[in-house]
Amino acid sequence: MTSPQIIFPAEWAPQSAVQLTWPHENTDWCDMLDEVIPCFVNIAREVTRRQKLIIVCHDINEVKLQLGEISLDNIIFRQMETNDTWARDHGAISVLMDGKPTILDFTFNGWGMKFAANHDNQITKKLYATNVFAPEVKYENRLRFVLEGGSLESDGKGVLLTTSECLLSENRNNMSREEMEQYLKENLGLHTIHWLDHGYLAGDDTDSHVDTLARLCSESVIAYVKCDDTTDEHYSALKKMEEELLQLRQTNGQPYELIALPMADAVYCEEERIPATYANFLIINGAVLLPTYDSPKDAIAISQLQKAFPDREIIGINCLSLIKQHGSLHCVTMQYPAGFVL
Repeated sequence: MTSPQIIFPAEWAPQSAVQLTWPHENTDWCDMLDEVIPCFVNIAREVTRRQKLIIVCHDINEVKLQLGEISLDNIIFRQMETNDTWARDHGAISVLMDGKPTILDFTFNGWGMKFAANHDNQITKKLYATNVFAPEVKYENRLRFVLEGGSLESDGKGVLLTTSECLLSENRNNMSREEMEQYLKENLGLHTIHWLDHGYLAGDDTDSHVDTLARLCSESVIAYVKCDDTTDEHYSALKKMEEELLQLRQTNGQPYELIALPMADAVYCEEERIPATYANFLIINGAVLLPTYDSPKDAIAISQLQKAFPDREIIGINCLSLIKQHGSLHCVTMQYPAGFVL
């Protein structure tokens, strides 16, 4: 039997919807709901201006009240049990399989069994059963394999950017690099995998997800976190990551254009440094939503990211509340390509 032709669309490809999984009193946000809900509302406002928004939530009526004046016309609500809010990692991976839109349902095990994920791991299957997706969208069970969206950066043409610390974690699939490459190439239609072996953020629970460190912005451009402060604990690891990025080559043999994002100012919560990063942005139709942190560096990050996306509006969204639970804007969202959601 001939293997299917698989395309793993880039995030900058046209989209039909974005998914948010909404915080509630039974999540780790319980002590700061009043602080974090406005951040989710701001994300919802910007997404719904441009495309559909799927909101997975504990109580639909409660979320409608929290959304306030935002029009509900572009919002699809689905009520179900959830552990937390990190849609990037429990959400489906969207591919085209022989041209047919297909969602791949991988296991989310709480970033290597660090946190409970029994409800979140069922969200994709439940969403599919409630007819959120277009009738032609297929569901593929991949629950024997652990894979999180935040660990994957695709250029839509068979190239993947990822980190070895996450994908080769013993508490996920415990595979060798060669075994992992073979699996990803077969299941995501890849021909090239760019591995980053360096780079991390203090307070990160994900084992260095690539979406906190370096992002593909086009087939030829990578935006990445650069640390210029030699006294910062991240300086050495991020410098080594930069050197790795400089060695990468596009499919045509040319080096990537690298756009440096500033290292976010250190933010602490109960004396612990938490992972503020400008790399955790979300690309949507016509815009890029950039996490900001009430810092003068916010303006620098916006200016730098505009170079990577000259034809898109760069919109800053304050995410100081989000990083208190060790994630940021991209981490709480998952996009679906055009044609996946009606």
